[in-house]
Amino acid sequence: MIPEIGNLALSFALALALIQFVIPLIGVSTNNWRMVLVAKPAAIGQFVFVSISYACLTWAFYINDFSVLYVAQNSNRSLPTAYRLGATWGGHEGSLLLWALILSVWTFAVTQFSQTLPALTRARVLAILGAISIGFIAFILFTSNPFDRLLPIYPVNGSDLNPLLQDPGMVFHPPLLYMGYVGFSVAFAFSITALLEGRVDNLWARWVRPWTIAAWVFLTLGIAAGSWWAYYELGWGGWWFWDPVENASFMPWLIGTALLHSLAATEKRGVFKAWTSLLAIAAFSFSLLGTFLVRSGVLTSVHSFATDPVRGMYILFFLAIVVGSSLALFAYRASTVSVTSWFGWLSREALFLLNNLILAVVTLMILMGTLQPIFAEMFGLGKISVGPPYFNLVFNILMTPLIFLMGLGPIVNWRQFSVKLLIERSRVALVVALLFGLSQIYFQADKSLSEQLQIFLGMFLVAWVVIQTLTDWYRRSKRKSGFKPFNISASHYAMYTAHIGLVIVLIGVVLSSHLSIEKVVRLGVGDEQKVEGYTFHFDKVENFNAANYDGIRGTFSVYQEGKVVAKLTPEKRQYHASGQWMTEAGIDSTITRDLYMALGEKLPDSEDWAVRVYVKPYVATLWLGSILMGLGGLIAISDKRYRTRRKKVVSDTPTDAPNDNTADAKAEA
Repeated sequence: MIPEIGNLALSFALALALIQFVIPLIGVSTNNWRMVLVAKPAAIGQFVFVSISYACLTWAFYINDFSVLYVAQNSNRSLPTAYRLGATWGGHEGSLLLWALILSVWTFAVTQFSQTLPALTRARVLAILGAISIGFIAFILFTSNPFDRLLPIYPVNGSDLNPLLQDPGMVFHPPLLYMGYVGFSVAFAFSITALLEGRVDNLWARWVRPWTIAAWVFLTLGIAAGSWWAYYELGWGGWWFWDPVENASFMPWLIGTALLHSLAATEKRGVFKAWTSLLAIAAFSFSLLGTFLVRSGVLTSVHSFATDPVRGMYILFFLAIVVGSSLALFAYRASTVSVTSWFGWLSREALFLLNNLILAVVTLMILMGTLQPIFAEMFGLGKISVGPPYFNLVFNILMTPLIFLMGLGPIVNWRQFSVKLLIERSRVALVVALLFGLSQIYFQADKSLSEQLQIFLGMFLVAWVVIQTLTDWYRRSKRKSGFKPFNISASHYAMYTAHIGLVIVLIGVVLSSHLSIEKVVRLGVGDEQKVEGYTFHFDKVENFNAANYDGIRGTFSVYQEGKVVAKLTPEKRQYHASGQWMTEAGIDSTITRDLYMALGEKLPDSEDWAVRVYVKPYVATLWLGSILMGLGGLIAISDKRYRTRRKKVVSDTPTDAPNDNTADAKAEA
């Protein structure tokens, strides 16, 4: 009965999404304010019914209702409760329902936190979000229904959740990622509304910016969580593999970063209005493209789920409608929001423009590398593999000048800046950064010339950005009355924190990529292996049992200068339901290094094991820096400019309507 309630609730949500999309737009065109105000209760109702539907699916997993096809395919009685609940989004159908739920959450948030918006603007935004909801809920109901039954015959114990997903990282990684993906739909809806109204101004940018920052923060943390999960779960010792599905989440992040900077320029100086609208469209379009790549089955990846061409064609058709219609509207209406505003070639506006152009080019190059194998196979050109060498080359060449510009951004003024003052403010940082970069080459004299150059560039950029950021912070904190570091605005502290976070990530990227040591060795119990000043001693190997898998665990003591500094316990697990074997790495992590071991196969006719040993310097800074970047976003949202009280509402409601507050009160009554 519960699955039928979930299916019915989802059908009601689809009906309310249709009402949310159609009725308010009719009201806007006919000057009927009562129809306009339908958008808010319809959006709230849609949120309620999608939540009920999702709760029903979650309950089906909790009680092991294997008469539901999706539950039978993605769960098992022996699964721990946390993984059973996580299995709700572990497959294609459930992940799309999670997408619809999160979209309804963002829509509900717009109804609650956009009270200062003009009534017609808010109605248009909610109507556009309703249109997106229609596409996804219809997709779920007609091609990917998670409530389909297996009656009268169904399995007693179910199948199993993919062992790769039976991990704590997968409990919170997809929701974080989807919150970021779907969050860009709000910026998209605001952009389409602005194009329809022909109005992009400072106030519009102030409305859109906190929503965009929130989506960017979630996506940043989601990507970082996925990288961390891959690092410790897959047993390869890597944190980024340029997997096509990793690229699918990285591309909207890059465009979202460009959008944040463009919104800042629009809010401060009223420039880049058309560019900002286009980036908002592009950010959500790349989110939809990521959904198509993951859910259509055109990619082979540990992350992808669907292989049904019907589903793929639906998503492709939906993507074409959303992207095509929004770009057509932009082409038709961009002139109504564009503005000509003068700024010098050396100004913060110019730096932001370069920043956005570089990020856009990087995104397009990653898109080309991701789609090229698909197009080659489609046109009968054979199988082409585009791997890390291509992506690393493109990324390094284009991101180096971008990070250099990050160091200039805080010290350059809006509108115009003098070259003399730029040199005066930058020369110390430039010299110190060059010396710091060269010192790293001295300590790595055994590396190849190419590696030395990359280490130099990476460490030069780290020092350059950090020194410029700290210098600007000190300059802004210095007052006639003394040093007052807390008198700086939240937006500046947000910028400092995010920029420092990015260069801390850069430290992990450069040093872990070029200074990591890897050895694959043959060890038996009692044997030891020296790697980079550490001695790894194989203490014992033992069998163990868990609720849903059996395993083999090796125990290793790690010595440095005769003292035990770590205990590592890598495992090999065989899952009961599927019979699959998985590797679980043993890791001891500090801020300066990770000791990482993966237990391989037992060698034939021997008591020895193949063991993979890594010493990885500063790899933990990858995730520390990502957290700081997210913290920077949270600080930006806390800016008092985005917490305006409802003292006065700018109203563009029809002439026969009361003001927005009164109208909302009547509608809610």
